[in-house]
Amino acid sequence: MDVEGEGVMKTQAVNFLVEYLANLGVTHIFGIPGGPLTPFYMAVYNARKIEPILTKHELGAAFMADGYARVRGGIGVCCGTTGPGSTNLITGVASAYADSVPLLVLTGQVATKAFGKGASQESTEETVDIVEMFRKITRYSALVMRGDKLPEMLHRAMSHALGGRTGPVHLNVPRDTMFHEVEYGFAQLRTPIVRTRTFDRESIKQAVVALLRASRPGVLLGHGTVLSDACYEARLIAEMLSIPVATTPKAKGAFPEDHKLSLGVFGFSGHPAAEKYLLENGLDVLLAVGTSFNEWGSLSWDRRLQPRESLLHVDIDPAQIGRNYPSKVPLIGDAKAVLTELYFEIKRNLKWMEFNPETLLEEVAALKAKAGPVLDEEKMRSTDVPLKPARLMKDLRDSLPQDAIVFVDGGANRSWATHYFRTYHPKTFFSATGFASMGYGVAAPIGAKFAAPDRVVVAIVGDGGMLMNGMEVSTAVQYERPVIWVIMNDGQMGMIYHGRRMSGLSAEGVEYSKVDFVKVAEGLGARGIRITEPGQINRTLMAEIIESGQPTVLDVAIDREEVPPIGARIRTLRRSYKE
Repeated sequence: MDVEGEGVMKTQAVNFLVEYLANLGVTHIFGIPGGPLTPFYMAVYNARKIEPILTKHELGAAFMADGYARVRGGIGVCCGTTGPGSTNLITGVASAYADSVPLLVLTGQVATKAFGKGASQESTEETVDIVEMFRKITRYSALVMRGDKLPEMLHRAMSHALGGRTGPVHLNVPRDTMFHEVEYGFAQLRTPIVRTRTFDRESIKQAVVALLRASRPGVLLGHGTVLSDACYEARLIAEMLSIPVATTPKAKGAFPEDHKLSLGVFGFSGHPAAEKYLLENGLDVLLAVGTSFNEWGSLSWDRRLQPRESLLHVDIDPAQIGRNYPSKVPLIGDAKAVLTELYFEIKRNLKWMEFNPETLLEEVAALKAKAGPVLDEEKMRSTDVPLKPARLMKDLRDSLPQDAIVFVDGGANRSWATHYFRTYHPKTFFSATGFASMGYGVAAPIGAKFAAPDRVVVAIVGDGGMLMNGMEVSTAVQYERPVIWVIMNDGQMGMIYHGRRMSGLSAEGVEYSKVDFVKVAEGLGARGIRITEPGQINRTLMAEIIESGQPTVLDVAIDREEVPPIGARIRTLRRSYKE
């Protein structure tokens, strides 16, 4: 980089881009290089500050960047060249958008002088407009026509990605623009991203009054609680007032599931105690944090979730307030800031008023004992062969460290894991339910392993999802990232199969030949282990796998006739159709 005057630097746009990302703390980027992206990759190699990870498909790159961002915090970066390289990213970026995961999506473009001339793989507004495509699934999407505009465009993109409601952003950079000269000062590399930390004092006071007057209060934690790192504050409030806590499926782990106040998961494949307390126990006040009350997190918008007196809805996005349930006290702002102030306002009020939570604690304990922890606890102890999925979840839980990072894929495996795999710590269970993309749980944990190389990272996936994105196991092998994949192998699209049968429909056309994933794993350079009996997955085996440091695939033959815990969703859907 050339120096031009005091504090002013000159360099090529592509070098500025790499330096900017390094200053943001980015350590890895995920993608596949192509001709228009070559200058960027050369700049990355020359700077030696960021490691480029060569994935097997751009979809895998987007999923890996997503997993990296979720586990590490901050931004994940994925790349695709012009044309098909860019369009291959779309489903992964849409998944991140649906779950408010911050990504920087960099796509290459043919040189500006070739725009509109029919250049190979051109994706400008003259042909396939990639900027416009990404505009629908990102917070910001723009074409960088001039290199000297890159610093301000990057800052604008990062402000959209990390400030307020987080999410992916997209920059499309023509090959020749990457070589344009950029002048910048050090401040432009280190300009902080402004994050929303505001709250409304009057709404806080109203919410505290409602909580302290409540006779049947409840807390529902959504994914926004995790995104804003507000799980600790939520726990403080719950423990101070002895309020029972449920989480949405996407927020599983935001509150420890072995806590005396935990109701478990509410919504898709949720737990009996959560459903009974929130829907059948006469709830008068509900503190809902960072949830949009979408289908998965509301049992298909069950009307009984609306409390009798007050819904206290915390969300950074005003558009989410009142979207599906009217809120008496809207609490607009970052969940961590709002809950922190809520906590202190409660403490100030408790100094001068009487508050006795013991009666509610006893009622919650009795309700949990009656409802039971899961729908069918006996299946978790089953010795039948093929394995019952519930037993597999128990074996995994018993054999893994409590802080192991677990990703689940789309399909029946997500239902089994959500219901039967207990989670004790925030950011240890990840499920991309916003877009519910199959194949996500196969690739995202590889990105997570780059973000947290010293943590145990496990993927619970179905054979269908593995067939969609399983070649990314080779990426883990290449970069020596020992992810553990647990494949629930039943030779069918299980969610569709059971959903159709429970709805009285034909289940034809969802079966396929069973795959030997041990051989597939070995062919990709990973270790493959066949699991056919209960108890085969145990602490001894898992410790040996972890110690080996090898990417490992566990091919588990499960009972294909076992129905996943989706009955509540089927029932509510039937009811909504009638209404």
